[in-house]
Amino acid sequence: MIRYILRRLLLLIPTLLGVLTIVFFMVALSPGDPARVMLGERASPAQLETIRAELGLDRPLGEQYLNYIFRAVRLDFGRSIKTGRPVMQEIRELFPATVELALVAMVIATSLGILIGVLSAVKQNTWLDYTSMVGALTGVSMPVFWLGLVLIMIFSVGLGWFPTGGRIEVRLFFEPITRLFLIDGLIVWIRDGDSAYLQSAIRHIVLPAIALGTIPIAIIARTTRSSMLETLRQDYVRTARSAGIPEKRVIFRYALKNALLPVITVIGVQFGLLLAGAILTETIFAWPGIGRWIYTAISARDYPAVQAGVAVVSTVFVLINLIVDILYSVVNPKIRLQ
Repeated sequence: MIRYILRRLLLLIPTLLGVLTIVFFMVALSPGDPARVMLGERASPAQLETIRAELGLDRPLGEQYLNYIFRAVRLDFGRSIKTGRPVMQEIRELFPATVELALVAMVIATSLGILIGVLSAVKQNTWLDYTSMVGALTGVSMPVFWLGLVLIMIFSVGLGWFPTGGRIEVRLFFEPITRLFLIDGLIVWIRDGDSAYLQSAIRHIVLPAIALGTIPIAIIARTTRSSMLETLRQDYVRTARSAGIPEKRVIFRYALKNALLPVITVIGVQFGLLLAGAILTETIFAWPGIGRWIYTAISARDYPAVQAGVAVVSTVFVLINLIVDILYSVVNPKIRLQ
Protein backbone atom coordinates (compact mmCIF):
# COMPACT_ATOMS: atom_id res chain seq x y z
CA MET A 1 0.00 0.00 0.00
CA ILE A 2 2.74 2.47 0.96
CA ARG A 3 4.72 1.71 -2.20
CA TYR A 4 1.59 2.25 -4.27
CA ILE A 5 0.93 5.63 -2.64
CA LEU A 6 4.55 6.72 -3.11
CA ARG A 7 4.48 5.68 -6.76
CA ARG A 8 1.28 7.65 -7.35
CA LEU A 9 2.77 10.68 -5.66
CA LEU A 10 5.82 10.44 -7.92
CA LEU A 11 3.52 10.26 -10.95
CA LEU A 12 2.02 13.51 -9.71
CA ILE A 13 5.22 15.33 -10.73
CA PRO A 14 5.04 14.80 -14.54
CA THR A 15 1.27 15.31 -14.42
CA LEU A 16 1.59 18.70 -12.77
CA LEU A 17 4.52 19.61 -15.02
CA GLY A 18 2.34 18.92 -18.05
CA VAL A 19 -0.53 20.95 -16.61
CA LEU A 20 1.73 23.88 -15.76
CA THR A 21 3.26 23.78 -19.24
CA ILE A 22 -0.10 23.79 -20.99
CA VAL A 23 -1.43 26.60 -18.81
CA PHE A 24 1.67 28.72 -19.30
CA PHE A 25 1.60 28.58 -23.08
CA MET A 26 -2.17 28.98 -23.30
CA VAL A 27 -2.01 32.14 -21.21
CA ALA A 28 1.21 33.46 -22.72
CA LEU A 29 0.12 32.97 -26.34
CA SER A 30 -3.44 34.23 -25.92
CA PRO A 31 -4.20 37.75 -27.20
CA GLY A 32 -4.12 40.69 -24.84
CA ASP A 33 -1.59 42.69 -22.86
CA PRO A 34 -1.45 42.36 -19.05
CA ALA A 35 0.51 45.59 -18.80
CA ARG A 36 -2.28 47.52 -20.50
CA VAL A 37 -4.82 45.84 -18.21
CA MET A 38 -2.90 47.15 -15.22
CA LEU A 39 -2.32 50.70 -16.49
CA GLY A 40 -5.41 51.26 -18.61
CA GLU A 41 -5.91 52.36 -22.17
CA ARG A 42 -4.28 55.78 -21.67
CA ALA A 43 -0.92 54.40 -20.54
CA SER A 44 2.12 55.71 -22.40
CA PRO A 45 4.48 53.35 -24.26
CA ALA A 46 7.23 54.06 -21.72
CA GLN A 47 4.97 53.05 -18.83
CA LEU A 48 3.93 49.87 -20.64
CA GLU A 49 7.54 48.91 -21.30
CA THR A 50 8.42 49.49 -17.64
CA ILE A 51 5.62 47.22 -16.42
CA ARG A 52 6.50 44.54 -18.98
CA ALA A 53 10.10 44.58 -17.76
CA GLU A 54 8.98 44.28 -14.13
CA LEU A 55 6.76 41.29 -15.01
CA GLY A 56 9.40 39.68 -17.19
CA LEU A 57 7.17 39.85 -20.26
CA ASP A 58 9.92 41.47 -22.34
CA ARG A 59 12.09 38.33 -22.14
CA PRO A 60 12.05 35.44 -24.66
CA LEU A 61 9.20 32.98 -24.20
CA GLY A 62 11.53 30.09 -23.36
CA GLU A 63 13.21 32.09 -20.60
CA GLN A 64 9.81 33.10 -19.22
CA TYR A 65 8.78 29.45 -19.13
CA LEU A 66 11.90 28.26 -17.30
CA ASN A 67 11.63 31.06 -14.74
CA TYR A 68 7.98 30.18 -14.26
CA ILE A 69 8.72 26.47 -13.64
CA PHE A 70 11.56 27.20 -11.20
CA ARG A 71 9.36 29.60 -9.24
CA ALA A 72 6.43 27.17 -9.28
CA VAL A 73 8.61 24.48 -7.69
CA ARG A 74 9.19 26.90 -4.80
CA LEU A 75 5.44 27.74 -4.71
CA ASP A 76 6.33 31.28 -5.68
CA PHE A 77 3.89 32.42 -8.34
CA GLY A 78 4.62 36.09 -7.83
CA ARG A 79 2.10 38.83 -7.25
CA SER A 80 -1.31 39.28 -8.79
CA ILE A 81 -1.31 41.74 -11.66
CA LYS A 82 -4.76 42.96 -10.66
CA THR A 83 -4.39 43.33 -6.88
CA GLY A 84 -0.63 43.45 -6.37
CA ARG A 85 -0.83 40.90 -3.53
CA PRO A 86 1.08 37.60 -3.40
CA VAL A 87 -0.91 35.02 -5.34
CA MET A 88 -0.45 32.19 -2.83
CA GLN A 89 -1.68 34.43 -0.04
CA GLU A 90 -4.91 35.08 -1.96
CA ILE A 91 -5.33 31.35 -2.59
CA ARG A 92 -4.86 30.58 1.11
CA GLU A 93 -7.60 33.09 1.91
CA LEU A 94 -10.08 32.03 -0.78
CA PHE A 95 -9.62 28.28 -1.15
CA PRO A 96 -11.12 27.40 2.28
CA ALA A 97 -14.40 28.99 1.16
CA THR A 98 -14.54 26.68 -1.87
CA VAL A 99 -13.55 23.67 0.24
CA GLU A 100 -16.29 24.40 2.77
CA LEU A 101 -18.96 24.87 0.10
CA ALA A 102 -17.85 21.73 -1.79
CA LEU A 103 -17.81 19.62 1.39
CA VAL A 104 -21.32 20.65 2.43
CA ALA A 105 -22.64 20.17 -1.11
CA MET A 106 -21.08 16.70 -1.35
CA VAL A 107 -22.42 15.65 2.06
CA ILE A 108 -25.90 16.57 0.86
CA ALA A 109 -25.38 14.97 -2.56
CA THR A 110 -23.83 11.75 -1.22
CA SER A 111 -26.38 11.09 1.51
CA LEU A 112 -29.42 11.87 -0.62
CA GLY A 113 -28.01 10.34 -3.81
CA ILE A 114 -27.14 6.99 -2.23
CA LEU A 115 -30.45 6.84 -0.34
CA ILE A 116 -32.48 7.62 -3.45
CA GLY A 117 -30.48 5.16 -5.55
CA VAL A 118 -30.90 2.32 -3.04
CA LEU A 119 -34.63 2.89 -2.62
CA SER A 120 -35.08 3.11 -6.37
CA ALA A 121 -33.23 -0.18 -6.93
CA VAL A 122 -35.07 -2.02 -4.15
CA LYS A 123 -38.44 -0.72 -5.39
CA GLN A 124 -37.66 -1.23 -9.06
CA ASN A 125 -40.47 -0.51 -11.53
CA THR A 126 -42.65 1.10 -8.86
CA TRP A 127 -43.88 4.68 -8.60
CA LEU A 128 -40.99 5.41 -6.25
CA ASP A 129 -38.47 4.19 -8.83
CA TYR A 130 -40.03 6.18 -11.64
CA THR A 131 -40.33 9.34 -9.54
CA SER A 132 -36.72 9.08 -8.37
CA MET A 133 -35.32 8.62 -11.85
CA VAL A 134 -37.42 11.45 -13.29
CA GLY A 135 -36.16 13.64 -10.47
CA ALA A 136 -32.57 12.56 -11.16
CA LEU A 137 -32.93 13.33 -14.86
CA THR A 138 -34.40 16.72 -14.00
CA GLY A 139 -31.53 17.43 -11.61
CA VAL A 140 -28.90 16.62 -14.23
CA SER A 141 -30.66 18.76 -16.85
CA MET A 142 -31.27 21.76 -14.59
CA PRO A 143 -28.84 24.68 -15.20
CA VAL A 144 -27.07 25.68 -12.00
CA PHE A 145 -27.38 29.41 -12.65
CA TRP A 146 -31.15 29.08 -13.18
CA LEU A 147 -31.61 26.96 -10.06
CA GLY A 148 -29.54 29.39 -8.00
CA LEU A 149 -31.64 32.36 -9.13
CA VAL A 150 -34.88 30.46 -8.44
CA LEU A 151 -33.71 29.55 -4.92
CA ILE A 152 -32.79 33.18 -4.26
CA MET A 153 -36.14 34.46 -5.56
CA ILE A 154 -38.17 31.98 -3.49
CA PHE A 155 -36.27 31.56 -0.24
CA SER A 156 -34.36 34.85 -0.01
CA VAL A 157 -36.45 37.51 -1.71
CA GLY A 158 -39.87 35.92 -1.29
CA LEU A 159 -39.77 34.18 2.10
CA GLY A 160 -36.72 35.90 3.58
CA TRP A 161 -35.44 32.68 5.15
CA PHE A 162 -31.88 32.88 3.79
CA PRO A 163 -29.54 35.69 2.67
CA THR A 164 -28.95 36.32 -1.01
CA GLY A 165 -25.18 35.90 -0.86
CA GLY A 166 -21.93 36.08 1.04
CA ARG A 167 -20.52 33.80 3.75
CA ILE A 168 -21.51 35.63 6.93
CA GLU A 169 -23.27 38.81 7.98
CA VAL A 170 -21.02 41.86 7.85
CA ARG A 171 -22.04 43.02 11.34
CA LEU A 172 -20.77 39.71 12.76
CA PHE A 173 -17.17 40.24 11.71
CA PHE A 174 -14.70 38.09 13.59
CA GLU A 175 -11.12 37.00 13.09
CA PRO A 176 -11.12 33.67 11.18
CA ILE A 177 -9.45 30.76 12.90
CA THR A 178 -9.48 28.02 10.26
CA ARG A 179 -11.19 30.10 7.52
CA LEU A 180 -13.87 27.41 7.45
CA PHE A 181 -16.68 29.51 8.86
CA LEU A 182 -18.81 26.58 10.02
CA ILE A 183 -15.93 25.26 12.11
CA ASP A 184 -14.96 28.76 13.26
CA GLY A 185 -18.55 29.45 14.30
CA LEU A 186 -18.64 26.19 16.23
CA ILE A 187 -15.37 27.07 18.00
CA VAL A 188 -16.69 30.52 18.94
CA TRP A 189 -19.92 28.96 20.21
CA ILE A 190 -18.04 26.48 22.41
CA ARG A 191 -15.47 29.04 23.56
CA ASP A 192 -17.65 32.12 24.09
CA GLY A 193 -21.16 30.70 24.17
CA ASP A 194 -22.18 32.88 21.20
CA SER A 195 -23.95 30.91 18.45
CA ALA A 196 -24.67 33.91 16.20
CA TYR A 197 -21.63 33.25 14.02
CA LEU A 198 -22.50 29.58 13.49
CA GLN A 199 -26.15 30.35 12.73
CA SER A 200 -25.17 33.03 10.21
CA ALA A 201 -22.64 30.72 8.50
CA ILE A 202 -25.27 27.96 8.21
CA ARG A 203 -27.90 30.33 6.79
CA HIS A 204 -25.46 31.63 4.19
CA ILE A 205 -24.25 28.23 2.97
CA VAL A 206 -27.59 26.40 2.65
CA LEU A 207 -28.76 27.78 -0.71
CA PRO A 208 -25.40 27.65 -2.57
CA ALA A 209 -24.76 24.13 -1.26
CA ILE A 210 -28.18 22.95 -2.47
CA ALA A 211 -27.66 24.58 -5.87
CA LEU A 212 -24.17 23.14 -6.19
CA GLY A 213 -25.15 19.67 -4.99
CA THR A 214 -28.19 19.17 -7.24
CA ILE A 215 -26.33 17.73 -10.23
CA PRO A 216 -24.11 15.44 -8.09
CA ILE A 217 -27.24 14.15 -6.30
CA ALA A 218 -28.73 13.10 -9.61
CA ILE A 219 -25.52 11.50 -10.89
CA ILE A 220 -24.86 9.61 -7.65
CA ALA A 221 -28.47 8.40 -7.47
CA ARG A 222 -28.42 7.03 -11.03
CA THR A 223 -25.03 5.35 -10.49
CA THR A 224 -26.13 3.82 -7.18
CA ARG A 225 -29.34 2.47 -8.69
CA SER A 226 -27.54 0.83 -11.63
CA SER A 227 -24.88 -0.70 -9.40
CA MET A 228 -27.41 -1.91 -6.82
CA LEU A 229 -29.60 -3.57 -9.47
CA GLU A 230 -26.60 -5.52 -10.73
CA THR A 231 -25.53 -6.49 -7.21
CA LEU A 232 -29.02 -7.59 -6.09
CA ARG A 233 -29.03 -10.19 -8.88
CA GLN A 234 -25.86 -11.87 -7.62
CA ASP A 235 -25.96 -15.40 -6.18
CA TYR A 236 -24.62 -14.42 -2.76
CA VAL A 237 -27.56 -12.01 -2.28
CA ARG A 238 -30.04 -14.77 -3.10
CA THR A 239 -28.20 -17.07 -0.70
CA ALA A 240 -28.34 -14.50 2.08
CA ARG A 241 -32.06 -14.03 1.57
CA SER A 242 -32.73 -17.77 1.49
CA ALA A 243 -30.79 -18.12 4.76
CA GLY A 244 -33.36 -15.92 6.45
CA ILE A 245 -31.15 -12.87 6.96
CA PRO A 246 -33.27 -9.73 7.42
CA GLU A 247 -33.83 -7.78 4.21
CA LYS A 248 -32.36 -4.53 5.54
CA ARG A 249 -29.16 -6.31 6.49
CA VAL A 250 -28.94 -7.97 3.10
CA ILE A 251 -29.36 -4.64 1.33
CA PHE A 252 -27.14 -2.37 3.41
CA ARG A 253 -24.46 -4.79 4.62
CA TYR A 254 -24.02 -7.13 1.67
CA ALA A 255 -25.43 -5.55 -1.47
CA LEU A 256 -24.69 -1.86 -0.87
CA LYS A 257 -21.12 -2.44 0.27
CA ASN A 258 -20.26 -4.27 -2.95
CA ALA A 259 -22.19 -1.77 -5.07
CA LEU A 260 -20.26 1.23 -3.73
CA LEU A 261 -17.16 0.92 -5.93
CA PRO A 262 -18.51 2.81 -8.96
CA VAL A 263 -20.33 5.19 -6.62
CA ILE A 264 -17.05 6.07 -4.89
CA THR A 265 -15.53 6.86 -8.27
CA VAL A 266 -18.39 9.20 -9.12
CA ILE A 267 -18.24 10.88 -5.71
CA GLY A 268 -14.49 11.45 -6.05
CA VAL A 269 -14.78 12.91 -9.55
CA GLN A 270 -17.69 15.16 -8.57
CA PHE A 271 -15.91 16.38 -5.45
CA GLY A 272 -12.82 17.15 -7.49
CA LEU A 273 -14.90 19.12 -9.97
CA LEU A 274 -16.54 21.11 -7.18
CA LEU A 275 -13.15 21.91 -5.66
CA ALA A 276 -12.02 23.05 -9.10
CA GLY A 277 -14.35 25.97 -8.54
CA ALA A 278 -18.07 26.27 -8.97
CA ILE A 279 -17.81 29.50 -10.96
CA LEU A 280 -21.52 30.00 -11.62
CA THR A 281 -22.62 29.14 -8.09
CA GLU A 282 -19.95 31.30 -6.48
CA THR A 283 -20.81 34.21 -8.78
CA ILE A 284 -24.57 34.04 -8.26
CA PHE A 285 -24.32 33.79 -4.47
CA ALA A 286 -21.33 36.17 -4.19
CA TRP A 287 -19.36 33.35 -2.59
CA PRO A 288 -15.69 34.38 -2.26
CA GLY A 289 -14.18 31.14 -3.55
CA ILE A 290 -11.35 30.18 -5.85
CA GLY A 291 -13.58 29.45 -8.86
CA ARG A 292 -14.87 33.00 -9.01
CA TRP A 293 -11.33 34.26 -8.36
CA ILE A 294 -9.84 32.27 -11.27
CA TYR A 295 -12.61 33.48 -13.60
CA THR A 296 -11.85 37.09 -12.64
CA ALA A 297 -8.13 36.45 -13.14
CA ILE A 298 -8.73 35.03 -16.63
CA SER A 299 -10.85 38.04 -17.57
CA ALA A 300 -8.14 40.41 -16.32
CA ARG A 301 -5.30 38.51 -18.02
CA ASP A 302 -3.73 38.01 -14.59
CA TYR A 303 -0.96 35.54 -15.52
CA PRO A 304 0.31 34.66 -12.02
CA ALA A 305 -3.19 34.18 -10.58
CA VAL A 306 -4.37 31.92 -13.40
CA GLN A 307 -1.23 29.80 -13.33
CA ALA A 308 -1.24 29.40 -9.54
CA GLY A 309 -4.97 28.68 -9.39
CA VAL A 310 -4.80 25.96 -12.02
CA ALA A 311 -1.74 24.40 -10.36
CA VAL A 312 -3.48 24.21 -6.96
CA VAL A 313 -6.70 22.83 -8.42
CA SER A 314 -4.84 20.20 -10.47
CA THR A 315 -2.89 19.04 -7.43
CA VAL A 316 -6.04 18.70 -5.34
CA PHE A 317 -7.84 16.81 -8.13
CA VAL A 318 -5.02 14.26 -8.50
CA LEU A 319 -4.81 13.76 -4.73
CA ILE A 320 -8.56 13.14 -4.55
CA ASN A 321 -8.22 10.46 -7.23
CA LEU A 322 -5.49 8.85 -5.14
CA ILE A 323 -7.76 8.85 -2.09
CA VAL A 324 -10.53 7.23 -4.16
CA ASP A 325 -8.18 4.44 -5.24
CA ILE A 326 -7.21 3.81 -1.62
CA LEU A 327 -10.86 3.70 -0.57
CA TYR A 328 -11.41 0.89 -3.08
CA SER A 329 -9.36 -1.47 -0.97
CA VAL A 330 -11.14 -0.33 2.18
CA VAL A 331 -14.63 -0.92 0.80
CA ASN A 332 -13.74 -4.18 -0.96
CA PRO A 333 -10.84 -6.10 0.61
CA LYS A 334 -10.62 -8.28 -2.50
CA ILE A 335 -9.03 -5.35 -4.27
CA ARG A 336 -5.34 -5.04 -3.56
CA LEU A 337 -3.39 -1.99 -4.60
CA GLN A 338 -0.17 -3.30 -6.09
